[in-house]
Amino acid sequence: MTDRGMAGVGPNGASLPDGRPLRVLVTGGSGPSGIASVRALLQAGFTVFTVGSDKARIEAAAERAGGATPLVCDLGDLAAVRELQQELARTAGRIDGVIHLVGGWRGAQGITSQTDEDWDFLERSAITTLRNVTRVFYDDLAVSPCGRFAMVSSTAVESPAAGVASYVAAKAAAEAWTMAVADGFRQDSQAPGTRADGGQHSAAVVFVVKALVDAGMRAKQPERKFPGYTDVGELAAAAVELFSQPAAELNGQRLLLAPAPADSTAQSDSTAQSDSTAQSDSTEQNAASTQNAATT
Repeated sequence: MTDRGMAGVGPNGASLPDGRPLRVLVTGGSGPSGIASVRALLQAGFTVFTVGSDKARIEAAAERAGGATPLVCDLGDLAAVRELQQELARTAGRIDGVIHLVGGWRGAQGITSQTDEDWDFLERSAITTLRNVTRVFYDDLAVSPCGRFAMVSSTAVESPAAGVASYVAAKAAAEAWTMAVADGFRQDSQAPGTRADGGQHSAAVVFVVKALVDAGMRAKQPERKFPGYTDVGELAAAAVELFSQPAAELNGQRLLLAPAPADSTAQSDSTAQSDSTAQSDSTEQNAASTQNAATT
């Protein structure tokens, strides 16, 4: 079943049949993946809001991306996320899409060296922020004629390694929550009287990557090949494309944006690009990228 009233994404922009541009919120917008996604969405005609926890960084990122509206919020604080939604409802209206690029990475030598500190960090960055954002913005996305939610996960979830136990557990939990959001959208679309046309209009998906790479990383280490990495531009293009695909077909999908790595221990948080710290090839044997958290 396809979306009746699905937004058009192309040279004339992304808008609903009534002409209103789709409104998209990009969380974790300060890093390269956020900047790339915001830029691509703006160029496609979306109205874009980009969220970060540091005012100076998110304002600079919004300017680099081409003029999105920068917003400051601690997404780990449920009350703060509710205030964010209320502010957007007052000033802009309902949000049609959320591209969630908040996460983080922590690794260790094995199971016994997994620390509580690392787990607490990962739980807040990878799970709590996602839970807060989806709970608060769920109703916006559910009633939108083209509601979309996307998070970014890792190929490490499919082949967990001892050294990244906390990381893959957090990512697996975030994926499970997202699949539950997808089920909510599915049930909503099937409830009697919820849609005049009987179609499904909202979808939640997981983008899966080994790691992300951007121009800055390549410039710092021109000798590296970054095998299996996904360019932030490819992630951005995938985010735009979500809005031109039928919700019923997208909903609940894990969309692989890069080949699965040969070494299951060579993993990375896709959103850990915010610090843009490239790693050496020797470090890559333990983790494809050990940047600090992709804080908003």
